[in-house]
Amino acid sequence: IDLCLHLVRTDHGAAHAAHIARHMVMPPHREGGQLQYAASARTDAPPDSLATVLDWAVEHLHEPLTVDDLAARMAVSPRTLARRFTEQLGTSPGRWLLHQRVMAARTLLEETDLAVEAIAAKVGLSTATNLRRRFHATVHTTPAAYRRTFDRRPQTPAE
Repeated sequence: IDLCLHLVRTDHGAAHAAHIARHMVMPPHREGGQLQYAASARTDAPPDSLATVLDWAVEHLHEPLTVDDLAARMAVSPRTLARRFTEQLGTSPGRWLLHQRVMAARTLLEETDLAVEAIAAKVGLSTATNLRRRFHATVHTTPAAYRRTFDRRPQTPAE
């Protein structure tokens, strides 16, 4: 399997190899002692009543969004928004928003060479320290270790 992932990485790039590895629930490179990096479950179409606010929030992750902002966007009270999130997604709006920010950071770590500080700004986590803390709490590894695992450069035999 490791050889197959290496060939996919060489022929189609690291992002494609990482996608396949996550689908198979295994890391594309084994360093030992790591958690498996399974892709988060995605629903193709979020529930209709939250779809527009979810899409809008994902497009505006770089902004300092609050639950009040999401509720205002949906024209409901923060309490009603929280109830709908719990009913339809099984989580609170704040937790959902944080999860989206960490997942966006994962994507940027895999696909870009941006500094952690720049990634933190792009996903709305403001500082590199905040990104590192939130990332570690969610993914159980550091952004640097995650980036090494999903490095998009082709590996050479010397590495």
